[in-house]
Amino acid sequence: MELAANILIGFVAILHLYFLWLEMFAWTTRAKKVFRGFSDDFFEKSKTLAANQGLYNGFLSAGLIWSFFILDPNWQQNIALFFLGCVTVAGIFGAATANKRIFFVQALPAIFAITLLLLE
Repeated sequence: MELAANILIGFVAILHLYFLWLEMFAWTTRAKKVFRGFSDDFFEKSKTLAANQGLYNGFLSAGLIWSFFILDPNWQQNIALFFLGCVTVAGIFGAATANKRIFFVQALPAIFAITLLLLE
């Protein structure tokens, strides 16, 4: 169970590193292919906002990666649960306000990881 939880935590962390890259460094290039339906002008005008959002995704990823280096098992789990909870809330909010698909891409993997951590 612990291995599966760690794999999922790592997956969520990598996913958020990808979001960081996409929103901070590839917003006007690659993001156009990921977020279809917006005009080219939208990406240029929202570049600063996307970079800010990417930075927050980086913080979420950093927190999850940090949890792997905590030696105390209780603190390790608590930190992982905190950041997974943040990811879950962000995913639910994004699904409610922007696109329902965000729930499945962002919140659901975090919910699965939380479940596995709590079952240990």
